Order: sequence, then structure tokens, then C-alpha cells
Amino acid sequence: MVGLDQQTQYWNSTGTVKTFTHPLEPTWLSTLGPNARILDYGCGYGRLAGELHQHGFTEVEGVDLSPGLIARARQQWAALCFSVIENPPALPHPDASFDAILLFAVLTCIPTDAGQRELVAELRRLLRPGALLYVSDMCLQPDERNQARYEAFATKYGTYGVFETGDGAVCRHHEPEWLHGLLTGFDHIADRQVQVETMNGHPAQITQLLVRRASA
Repeated sequence: MVGLDQQTQYWNSTGTVKTFTHPLEPTWLSTLGPNARILDYGCGYGRLAGELHQHGFTEVEGVDLSPGLIARARQQWAALCFSVIENPPALPHPDASFDAILLFAVLTCIPTDAGQRELVAELRRLLRPGALLYVSDMCLQPDERNQARYEAFATKYGTYGVFETGDGAVCRHHEPEWLHGLLTGFDHIADRQVQVETMNGHPAQITQLLVRRASA
């Protein structure tokens, strides 16, 4: 991944105190047994991994590229396994290691097409055939504030929907067709739209997608 896709300095400073709000729909994981191996990729401070643990899942792992966020996760959920991604997006796990992977508000933090494709390819490698990928992310927002940001930064970054936040991050909101295209090769199971508050306190609508890695 290029530096723009990692933004480690931001996530190790300003980003360490953010609150993440994308909600988990536990029924989407109801086909998994309690011993299913689940990876929360881009786990932040461990919110979702902790929630999965509370739902009875015993083999949950969280990874993030920010040592600061991982330290916060370990402090809050000492019984769970958290580690820093040393060579993003790659992880040192064998092929087909996981029964499910969560990817919550991670694509928003990877502005480039190439970076997103590279990440999804790595997640496909890590998932066993028939395993689940649960994606939660931001599509283009219709409000005036966001539309102005998309227009202001479209030329600089070459992609409509990429923008700079006021506190130093570069983020991306997506065309719905882009997200679906990114998941080509996965079988669609479910999708939904949810209203949330962003990490900077603004109302937004997110898209959640549940897909399955094809067996063939």
C-alpha cells in the first residue's frame, strides 16, 4: 500500500481518540459456531472484537496498522488477541485461515483504487471457501457539506468522493457500483442501509454488505 492508503501518522495521533459507530448485525453471523475463526481487519480500539466476544465467539482476532489503537484495544479487551499489521495489507496467516472477516469503515480510509483492490485480494486469500466477508462502509452522501468536499478535492486526488477532513485524514466515500465491483467473485447474501454518526460527529448513511467467498 502507498502512504496515502496507510496514513499511519494520523491514526497513531488524532485517530487514536476517535469513536467508531458502525453497528454490527449479529444475526448476519448466526450461521457461525462459537469456535469460528473471525478476523476484524482494521479493528481500531477493539470495539467489534469485544462485541463478538460478548456474543459468545471464542476465536476472535483484531488487527490494525495503528500501534496506538492496538494499545487501546489491548487495554480494554485484555483477553482478546490484537496485533499490528506490519506490512499492510498482508498478514502472516496461511491461506483460508478464517471463517469470517469484518471490514468496518476501512475502505473509507484507503483512498486509492489499487489499495482497495490489494486489500480485498488479501482478504479473499485469508478466507476459506464459503466463508463470510462483512463490509460496512460509506457510499457517496447527498448532503451539501459532503458534496462540496467531493467537488473541492476531485481534481487533487483524481477520484470523486475522496476528500480531506479538517483534522488531517484523507477519506473516501464510494459509488455503490464501485463497492459491488470490488467484491466481484463473492456471492451476495444481504445488504442494508444504516444511519450513523461519523467519527467526527456528523450524521451519515452507511452501506453494509454480507458476502461469501465462492467455493470454486
